[in-house]
Amino acid sequence: MRGGRSRSLAQALEEHLTEWAERTGTVVEIWALPGEDVPPRAARAVLATLDEALSNVERHSRANIVSVAVTLGGGGLRMTVSDDGVGFSGPAAGRGITAMRAHFADLGGTLTVNGVMGGGTTVTAAAPR
Repeated sequence: MRGGRSRSLAQALEEHLTEWAERTGTVVEIWALPGEDVPPRAARAVLATLDEALSNVERHSRANIVSVAVTLGGGGLRMTVSDDGVGFSGPAAGRGITAMRAHFADLGGTLTVNGVMGGGTTVTAAAPR
């Protein structure tokens, strides 16, 4: 978050997704954004994971639409990034996947990546409150 008064995670996500959509020409649907303050460490993990997920979409998926939801509730922080791209079969692997998992593991959370050939990819992350 920039110096002075920090932006909320919701504002940072909205700005980042708008810039990315304009740069790539990919439609972004924002399903949900956190309605309350997210601790800085968790906000950094979400933004870093989103960066990597969007980079994977750009490099590999050939998606037309990316949908994003980030929520914070009693059960903790949840993040979903889903695309309608080419998908994949088999286990998700690579440096980017490892980095995304590490961001959420540092929060005590988990991250999964599921692909369906011809049906897109979904990244789902969760961390306790």
